[in-house]
Amino acid sequence: MKRKSITYIASLLLASSLCASCIDLEELNVDPNNPTTTQPSLLLTGIAYTAFNQTSSDACHATKQLILTSGESAYQVYKWTRGDFDYYNNLRDVTKMMEVSENGSAYQALAHFFRANYFYQLTMDFGAIPYSDALKGETDAVYQPQYDSQEKVLEGILNELAEADNLLKDNNEIISGDIIYNGNLLQWRKLINAYRLRILMSLSNKTQVGSINIPATFAEIVSNCPLMESAADNGQLVYLDQASNRYPYFNDSDFGSGRFMDSTYVAAFVTRKDPRLFAIATQTPKAEQEGKAIDDFTAYDGGDPAVPYSLVNDKATAGLCSKPTERYYKNATNEPMILMGYTEQQLILAEGVVRGWINGDDKTYYESAVKASFEFYRTYATDVAAYLSEDAAETYLQGSEVVYDSTLSTEQKIERIALQKYLPTFLQGGVWLPYYEALRTGYPDFRRASGVQLPYRWMYPQSEYNNNAANVQAALDSQFGGGDKTTDKPWWLQL
Repeated sequence: MKRKSITYIASLLLASSLCASCIDLEELNVDPNNPTTTQPSLLLTGIAYTAFNQTSSDACHATKQLILTSGESAYQVYKWTRGDFDYYNNLRDVTKMMEVSENGSAYQALAHFFRANYFYQLTMDFGAIPYSDALKGETDAVYQPQYDSQEKVLEGILNELAEADNLLKDNNEIISGDIIYNGNLLQWRKLINAYRLRILMSLSNKTQVGSINIPATFAEIVSNCPLMESAADNGQLVYLDQASNRYPYFNDSDFGSGRFMDSTYVAAFVTRKDPRLFAIATQTPKAEQEGKAIDDFTAYDGGDPAVPYSLVNDKATAGLCSKPTERYYKNATNEPMILMGYTEQQLILAEGVVRGWINGDDKTYYESAVKASFEFYRTYATDVAAYLSEDAAETYLQGSEVVYDSTLSTEQKIERIALQKYLPTFLQGGVWLPYYEALRTGYPDFRRASGVQLPYRWMYPQSEYNNNAANVQAALDSQFGGGDKTTDKPWWLQL
């Protein structure tokens, strides 16, 4: 038995050595603990977290919600120059999810949504961008992509969102890795269609985008596609009190020291006697020392964004500036980050009625949006929830600067809709959406020093000049006569 065993083992070793000569040595260079392929469900979790976990204190400086006392913010004084193409890094994972998922699957539908989300933000930031040629380095060796016009990009992403909705229609697929809607594909359809309305309304100064008729497509979506029915359908990321899943400003030292509320943002709440202010800002230290009540609107103020930061610092040092409430930097979960929610959707629908794109009751849309916003802050700013009750919302809606009725002109209605869209955007998702909405509607008129013009875009990244010079120059020639300035108006703003 012993000899037989030795002979048997020897024969196995010989066979193994002979087989080894037939194996491609590259196949042996595989780490079983580091797989080279992945499942779309595993990619979805990270993609969703990154896409929904978007916020920007810089955007809050530009939209006059925060001011800085520790130095001059280029965003506060509208001196920004070059942007970046970092979203293309995020799009690589989206591209991979599309590649590894089955044709026509829910994962492919969601990949179309995330592509649309990132490309929308990129084109709004810059104008023309690489779109059709983008992300083809691995598959087609396209390392210097051509730029598509902004109109072509917007038409393309609207078509991608329509395709995403169509793929999810009557789709009973069970998906995993969904940290937003826990696999509820109907809710994803509602978000996707609301996002389509967002893009179409951002083009309210146009009639057509490519082959798409803007008012008619808006009306078709409202008539035939599922939309959010309440705040329960919000497209939002809920944070957890665990590493890498906490609220993004948790333990952010700048919020405990150098950042204060902007006086013009505070004034927008005070003028309207809007109790949502209590959920966002603290009383000034002086008001707190004087024992003023939480609902005393004279207890709130901020720094003037149009004066040198040293003067703002003097006002803050004197105890005359409110800060963001502590929950923003001391609560690990704070509030969800809303990429797009029911409040915004309802205000878009109200504006759609005002513009004659759809039939309906704009007053009902408007009031449901405000009530949903009150509900959000009532839920997550629990220490002031008593001031944000349903009755408080009803009272607020009767205020002279808020009430919405048939006596208002079309322009007054647009202004009220725009302000109610703007007020609840503090440190929320959508990042630069409030800024672009102000460029589109004129509301609010952001306070700035005399002679300062609002930028319309970012200049292209220096990396594009270094690595893709011919194509970026062609894009500039076709849009802006060859120049690259923040004061150049991209297609969406051109009348």
